[in-house]
Amino acid sequence: MRLLVVGSGAREHALAWRLAGERGVNNVLCAPGNAGIARLARCLPADVTDPDGLLALAERERIDLTIIGPEQPLERGVADAFRRAGRPLLGPSRAAARLETSKVYAKQFMQRHGVPTARFVVCERADAALDVVRRGDLGLPVVVKADGLAAGKGVVVAEDRQAAEDALRAAMVDRRFGDAGARVVLEECLRGTEASFFVLADGRAAVPLHSAQDHKRADDDDQGPNTGGMGAFAPSPLVDETARRAIMTRIVEPVLAGLRAEGEEYRGFLYVGLMMTDEGPRVIEFNVRFGDPEAQVVLPMIDGNLTPMLATAAAGRLEGACQVRSEPHVGVVLASGGYPGSYEPGKPITGIDEAEALDGVLVFHAGTAERDGRLVTSGGRVLTVVARGADYRSAIARAYEGVSKISFEGMHYRKDIGRTALTPRRGT
Repeated sequence: MRLLVVGSGAREHALAWRLAGERGVNNVLCAPGNAGIARLARCLPADVTDPDGLLALAERERIDLTIIGPEQPLERGVADAFRRAGRPLLGPSRAAARLETSKVYAKQFMQRHGVPTARFVVCERADAALDVVRRGDLGLPVVVKADGLAAGKGVVVAEDRQAAEDALRAAMVDRRFGDAGARVVLEECLRGTEASFFVLADGRAAVPLHSAQDHKRADDDDQGPNTGGMGAFAPSPLVDETARRAIMTRIVEPVLAGLRAEGEEYRGFLYVGLMMTDEGPRVIEFNVRFGDPEAQVVLPMIDGNLTPMLATAAAGRLEGACQVRSEPHVGVVLASGGYPGSYEPGKPITGIDEAEALDGVLVFHAGTAERDGRLVTSGGRVLTVVARGADYRSAIARAYEGVSKISFEGMHYRKDIGRTALTPRRGT
């Protein structure tokens, strides 16, 4: 098979790495890719927000299956364009992708289909939203969510009324997130610990992949601004067999059935962002693709060939079950100084080969580029260093041993990735 992976981050590097070595895979191409992906796949220039351009690329390169990494192509309808042309693609339609691309749609969909989630209010005007906060309808803290995509930065957990009002003004009045903040969801703040659960769906059925927990804040001890993710570990010790059954029967299956009832079939990876409460799992959000940095720790844990499962899921007839390894994996993101704010690219990177020489260590590229024969930084999140271990403690130690080998000017990373796995807590 000839496979095309769409995207340019560490998630796409992990996908390309995983698929490149599988039986029956002749070539892996990536559009647009990055410097790390270029070492194992042919990278092609592409605009991931241009469905027609991606379709033309797949046709020109005689691609057997296209796998979408990020959410932007799905929001733009790339899956719809491919299916109209009869060309296989793994990823949901534009309408089904609203589970991620519209917080308002996702909450109202869950309400219609009885999926457990937090109480919420949708507001289309700033004054109405401010009134909800001032009346205390949802209590404090209160969660403020911009409706549309905001690069992982459109959610604020406001501890007090002033913080909530500031978040509302930033989204709805100042339009910090552009049109994504034209509407907001105000949501009660659930008490518990966050976890993620991943499945592969073919529109009617789904196969569970694994669970994980990520670290969103920029600094240790969950301080600092929200980011796209500073690290992750898998599996989540909070997601035991009882929780897995509850997630599948109370969340995943109703979501797939609800979409079918509304005329859509969800084919692709589904990321269920959860709050593990004393009352059971509650949905915080959906992502309509694999997570990043979660993909980097989950994909190395999958046994056997993944490609046939992806192909049959895209065709609407998923076959096989996913076998996963039990040894924990921990991934630490190395970011540019200043991320998630402004940062200066072009910093030379050293030590990756030394890190990868360690047993059980992988390094996935995100914001990297080749310039004048040197590897340099080109983005906010630069690398993810992943390590496996016999237990969480050894995986953490090995991941940070890998981190210690790598250097670039301004390199920033959290020192506590995986620590919560050592003392897991569910609920309050």
